Amino acid sequence: MKQSIPSWMRLTLRLAAGYNLLWGAWVVLAPQHFFDLLDMPRLNHPMIWQGMGMVIGVYGLAYWWASYNPVKFWPIVAVGFLGKIFGPAGYVMNLLMDTAYPQFGWTLLTNDLIWWIPFGKMLWEARKVDWPL
Repeated sequence: MKQSIPSWMRLTLRLAAGYNLLWGAWVVLAPQHFFDLLDMPRLNHPMIWQGMGMVIGVYGLAYWWASYNPVKFWPIVAVGFLGKIFGPAGYVMNLLMDTAYPQFGWTLLTNDLIWWIPFGKMLWEARKVDWPL
């Protein structure tokens, strides 16, 4: 029996894909721009930040591919969801250790927090289906 995939899942993953591809390209092509916008010190080693942008961009590709069947490709959604949990956790940890600038937290809103509910709901729905990996 063919599994019907709700359109909101596809749309969510395609929006996440587009966002990640754009954000990743921005960070790779203009690594200091984000820091300038938020009046933070410029990076001494922008290549590290550009590497982060590359990883985020690759997530975008994975989300696009997962959008064709988010239930079947739930491991991609799960990896993305974990990143969206661990990113803010790492930020809070560094903020408490006084090793992060508070304004860096703005990245959490669009990179992580807005995706918690839809990604969590996709995973909740995927658990109902017995898919072989």
